[in-house]
Amino acid sequence: MSWEGLEAQCRTARIKCDQLGVNRANVNDYEVEFLCDYKKTKVEEFYLVKWKSFPESDNTWEPKRNLKCSKLMKRFHLDLEEVLRSHKRRCVPKKLDREIASYLTQKAKLRLNLQRWQDHLNLTRNHPGRIFVTNEVDLEGPPKNFTYINNYKVGQGIVLNEVAVGCECKNCVEEPVNGCCPGASLHRMAYNDKGQVRIRPGQPIYECNSRCSCGPDCLNRVVQKGIQFDLCIFKTENGRGWGVRSLQHIKKNTFVMEYIGEIITTDEAERRGHVYDRQGSTYLFDLDYVEDVYTVDAAHHGNISHFVNHSCNPNLQVFNVFIDNIDERLPRIALFSTRAIRAGEELTFDYKMQMDPVDTESTKMDSSFSQAGLPSSPKKRIRVECRCGSDTCRKYLF
Repeated sequence: MSWEGLEAQCRTARIKCDQLGVNRANVNDYEVEFLCDYKKTKVEEFYLVKWKSFPESDNTWEPKRNLKCSKLMKRFHLDLEEVLRSHKRRCVPKKLDREIASYLTQKAKLRLNLQRWQDHLNLTRNHPGRIFVTNEVDLEGPPKNFTYINNYKVGQGIVLNEVAVGCECKNCVEEPVNGCCPGASLHRMAYNDKGQVRIRPGQPIYECNSRCSCGPDCLNRVVQKGIQFDLCIFKTENGRGWGVRSLQHIKKNTFVMEYIGEIITTDEAERRGHVYDRQGSTYLFDLDYVEDVYTVDAAHHGNISHFVNHSCNPNLQVFNVFIDNIDERLPRIALFSTRAIRAGEELTFDYKMQMDPVDTESTKMDSSFSQAGLPSSPKKRIRVECRCGSDTCRKYLF
């Protein structure tokens, strides 16, 4: 039985339970979970109430004067106005059609499910930035078979080798010792004093690691601090599924998020790709910085980047980052802003991003990514229409 079911049983039997929050003071309290239906007479308005912790079979019609849930009433009437407009009706009827009442109930249930999912995501995340979820487009709820993770999930037969040594610097910017960790990046610090990336895409970033002598405030620790901005998973209106928007202003060249998922071999990616093709979508990202050996699959295990859409004119750019693992075949995929991003703007990156050949190594980074078919030739099999809507749209993802 669910926790809500147990709570309902306790209240029905008048049993107190500290774990369920049922005590002597509130055992007889009834809380409105959502409103299902509406009707009015000449003298009074009534709502069909779904009571929290009670089954729908216990729903009751209650006069408006007995209810103290103004926010739920306001939300109910906003939904009602929307559905009446879609039916080209202006006035609220005295009694709602069964179809309309059913839609309003489904809409209320959807909000509860999304709120529960949002709460779960925020309990699971290990980064400062909060996650919000909204769907004002249709009745699709949280994705099934998706687990939010904060770090790579290592697949069978793959080993992450932790770095054995760290830098000896006390101040990596003013007094670097032997080039410090950025020494691997031609002795140039990847970030400025505001944490903004200042090297060109294609060049690797080596951050200070857990064995370094510098403290957590070191300017060479950016990606490892996680997502810093409040982000919202939302349902798009033009058929692109879920998307992600920033709820805060983001400056140019700022770290936004990592692309997280399960690390698998390219052979396993090939096998899964055939399965995903039949399903019509996949989330495979080749880790081919030096050689095409591993792939990140975010289909069932990932973070908020799982929901970021493609654009031919994106506002996010991919960088290869190394922190506690310096195996060049297994970089961390960090997404940085290519320009200033307004609060409320959707976040996007180019699934077939091409790097400028800054040096020999940069030409080996191919961050191609697809939502249908495997990422890069010759494994790519499906030509996918692009719906990004940008002026420079290529019309097809691949």
